[in-house]
Formats: sequence, C-alpha cells, structure tokens
Amino acid sequence: MRYAFPPGGLPDQSESPEGAAIFTTAYAVIPARTMRDIVTSFLPGWVSTRAWILARPLSGFAETFAQYAIELAPGGGSNQPEPDMEAQTVLFVASGAARLTLGRDSHDLIAGSYVYLPPSAVWTIWNVSDEPCGIHWIRKRYAAVRGIQTPEARVVHESDVPMAAMPDCDGKWATQRFIDPLDLRHDMHANIVTFQPGGRIPFAETHVMEHGLYVLQGTARYLLNTDWVDVGPGDFMWLRAFCPQACIATGDEPFRYLLYKDVNRHPGLSL
Repeated sequence: MRYAFPPGGLPDQSESPEGAAIFTTAYAVIPARTMRDIVTSFLPGWVSTRAWILARPLSGFAETFAQYAIELAPGGGSNQPEPDMEAQTVLFVASGAARLTLGRDSHDLIAGSYVYLPPSAVWTIWNVSDEPCGIHWIRKRYAAVRGIQTPEARVVHESDVPMAAMPDCDGKWATQRFIDPLDLRHDMHANIVTFQPGGRIPFAETHVMEHGLYVLQGTARYLLNTDWVDVGPGDFMWLRAFCPQACIATGDEPFRYLLYKDVNRHPGLSL
C-alpha cells in the first residue's frame, strides 16, 4: 500500500502561483502542492519534528478536531507529545518507522500502523530509523458520558482490518473501521474509505458530522456543497457539519482516504 504525505520542498520559480486551494463557509480544500516547508510549525515538547497543521477548531466552521501531518527526522519525536490531558489521539503512519511507548508497553510502528490513544494516556513516540517518518495525527477532546467507560488504547495495522463493503455497490465502496461503530465509548472515528475505479457515493451525503479527509491514494471528483472538485494523493478536505458531499473515483487505481468524523454523542444545546 502507498500512503500520501505532504511533499515539503518549494516549487520552482517557473511555476504559476495560481492554485486549487479553496476556503468557503462550508468546506476547505488544501491541495498537496501547497503543503511546503514554509507553512510548517515546530511544536513545544517535540525534537527534530515539523508539523503541517491542516485543521483546527474554528468558530462557525468545523469545531471538534485538529488534524496534523507530522514529519519526524531520524532521532526525532517527543516524550511529552500531547499538551491537553482531555485530548484523545489517532495516529496513522504514512511512511518510515517509529517506536511508540504506551505506559510500560512498546510498539514498533510502520507504514499502515493505526493507533488510538484515549485521554490522559501516557505515551511517547520516536523515529528509530535512518529515514524520515511521516505520521497523520488527529486530536479531539473526549466527550465523557456518565456510566460509559473511557475506551482503551488500540494499536493495529490496516492490513489486519477487513474492508466492509457498503450495501448495493458490488464491492466498489468499502470502509476499514478501526473501531466498532456500535462501541459508544468512542465519540470519534478515523477510518480508511476505499473506492475502486468508477465507484461512487451515489447521493449527496448531508449530515451533522464534521470531516477531515486526507487522500492517501488515487484520484476522484468530489462534490463539496455545490462544487465538484478534482482531488488526488496528499490533498486534504475539511468539511463543516451539513456540507453536502459525494464522490466519483477516477483513474485506474483505488481512491483511498483517511476519514475523521465525530460520532455517538448528543449535540450540545448552547453556543
């Protein structure tokens, strides 16, 4: 499997600055070609690591989550990665190798590794290889519910998670669910969605869930609100609640993306 990650670097001076980035009141598209060195951040508590911060809570837009792409240089990482003890984390490794410690346990992560870490988890992560390690990182404050336990940590590789085909689609649309959707301990999911060439979402989904979609592989035409947008590897889409969405996979390889969504909680009734 191949998993896209920001390219870094800087375009040549001969290239046109006209681009495909879009920001509207309903959605944003951040193309891979805009994810360059000059828009990275360096985070407190992290060593030899840079971050593309692709989404953060914005009033009146998407408000539940932050999403990063972090690149750990050889020897890079952190012993204190999470500054917010109420935050839960999903990590998905796109390239390279890293060692995660979780309490007294240690896990060697490779491309395709998925990690869920509950709030207050004690964890560290370090690049233990001679090559950069690219990791997608999603953060959300956990919405605790009285009588429901906080979920435990989970470390798995995506190759061990079966694809669940959607109904009536001849296997052209499938989702790898890293968390049981009926497990009400979880208030967020980060799944991998795969469309075979020509596969599609055959209606404009319109729902309360916010989304972050990072394209891991392939190409598609994606409906965002009223606009059809061409997207490909490394492009990021950021959707607020109720933004209509659909897609048609194009090209001759699968179209795959890492999908964040907030789930399983009552909406708050105050602004």
